[in-house]
Amino acid sequence: QVQLVESGGGLVQPGGSLRLSCVMSGSIFSSRLMAWYRQAPGKQRDFVAAIATGGNTNYADSVKGRFIISRDNSKNTVYLQMNSLKPEDTAIYYCYDGVFSWGQGTQVTVSS
Repeated sequence: QVQLVESGGGLVQPGGSLRLSCVMSGSIFSSRLMAWYRQAPGKQRDFVAAIATGGNTNYADSVKGRFIISRDNSKNTVYLQMNSLKPEDTAIYYCYDGVFSWGQGTQVTVSS
């Protein structure tokens, strides 16, 4: 059974940075495309970023140039480095294994 556990969320001021982590267990991490999604209150869950097994990355236009997705296959972990955060980045951030498994989410709040 695949399990995804996110961490690293919190409260940050506009312009600040956070790094989210997602650890996978129960599957071969290196063979999975990994992605981050987010869901703001009252809105649908939206794509943020993805990283393929070979390291190719893809980003939503709203975060391009500010967020960086990376992976460490030796640690079964995918990261999301978030810089220049804006209030509109406030959401619950979810890790997704590219197949059908989701993490429980981690709250990110950007506010002064």
